[in-house]
Amino acid sequence: MSQLYDSIEPNVIDDEMVQKAIEEQCPEDIRELAKREGINFKDVKELQLSFRNILQIDNLWQFENLTKLQLDNNIIEKIEALESLVHLVWLDLSFNNIEVIEGLDTLIKLQDLSLYNNRISKIEHMDTLRELQIFSIGKNNLTMLEDVIYLRKFKKLRTLNLMGNPLCDDEQYTLFVVAHLPDLVYLDFKLVSDTTVSISASLLVKSGTSILQIICFVAFGAGSLQKLGLQKHTTAFVEYLNGSFLFDSMYAEDTEAAKLAYLPGVGDLLQAYPSWFVSVCENLFNYGLKEYEKREAEVSDFYESLHEALTANQQEGRKIILDFENRNKRRLDEIHNASSYDIAESKRAEYKADILQLSEALMTLEMLIADQLEELIKDFKSNIDAIASTFTENVKGIYPFDSCRDLENRHHEKLLEVSITTLEKSVKNELDEDLPADVQMLLVDKNTIVNAVNASHGIRLLKIDKRERDIISNTYRW
Repeated sequence: MSQLYDSIEPNVIDDEMVQKAIEEQCPEDIRELAKREGINFKDVKELQLSFRNILQIDNLWQFENLTKLQLDNNIIEKIEALESLVHLVWLDLSFNNIEVIEGLDTLIKLQDLSLYNNRISKIEHMDTLRELQIFSIGKNNLTMLEDVIYLRKFKKLRTLNLMGNPLCDDEQYTLFVVAHLPDLVYLDFKLVSDTTVSISASLLVKSGTSILQIICFVAFGAGSLQKLGLQKHTTAFVEYLNGSFLFDSMYAEDTEAAKLAYLPGVGDLLQAYPSWFVSVCENLFNYGLKEYEKREAEVSDFYESLHEALTANQQEGRKIILDFENRNKRRLDEIHNASSYDIAESKRAEYKADILQLSEALMTLEMLIADQLEELIKDFKSNIDAIASTFTENVKGIYPFDSCRDLENRHHEKLLEVSITTLEKSVKNELDEDLPADVQMLLVDKNTIVNAVNASHGIRLLKIDKRERDIISNTYRW
């Protein structure tokens, strides 16, 4: 049992406790009405039972439509008596004394589960929680990295917190988790952004994996790592720019370019043009990834600062409440054992004054965290705006898309020169080779060949412009 039992009276959830909790969470204007007429527990969707010294979960069967339950900051030792809460989506059991994950089988709609700061040593007994998206089990007694493999069955899991467990001390911790949970978006309050998660079979051997598991991982991992890489490129808004994709797409729908390629000398032009163009795209790709890392670092720092601020505020609040409880337990005993009415009344007055002081202290804490979060969000927005603006300005201005257009314009000018020279030779019957009939149709007169070259040029410029717009609009949308 917790050492707190020496100074705190353990509680079991009873009707009086839940009735009081419901009344407290009612808006003030309807609180008196709720007290007079009572509340139908079946209508309650959210219930907060934090900081109530609860030792045993019980008496919740009547809340059959409950979707959110807070049991954090108690002294609960066992997860039990939750089987009737089949509509529960959000469950907080953080800051308790739980040693085993159990009693969750019927909670098949659960999406958010927090078991942070307990005494759990193994991840187990969660098979039915297939809707789980957010799982916090940081600051427990997890020692084995292999426990993470159990979470592979939760296909919708996107946010995981393991911070503060002994297993986090393993130097391969992050790589191991990301390798086995490739769909994670956040790990330990940080965005998963490392695409170099090339976990080799040797790493899995070190962690005691069998040959069969290694073969399975290699088969599974190759596609997953490729998918992770493309996902990062897409999130960085530079997907398919690390190669010839943009260049190839410029010619994919350009029927005139295919005809013009038969003209003498055009083949030489097309020898150098792709490599120059692809090189420029690679520069943009690498720049985009660097900017992406800046954005992700800013987001990660924000969430880390947010978590630190909330945790510190919560811990301070808990300390204030525990100090109040310890102080006034003695005072209530003094009132009960007072030798005279005047002494009892004096102690009651002190008790009321202490309650008022507690209320003011908690309100001050609430105002403080509100100010902290407002400042945090303000700074975050300012930093993100600056990073995104610099990125879009460089994409539109000095960075590679202008270079892509310059290359295309120079190529267009040379192609036009070659085309007119070919036309002149054709008129004089000086061409050294026979051209396909559809190509000869372009050499009827100067307007026809110039229009074909210009149309081809226009299609390619539109492709470049569209890719630029996509990057900018995706950045703004993000």
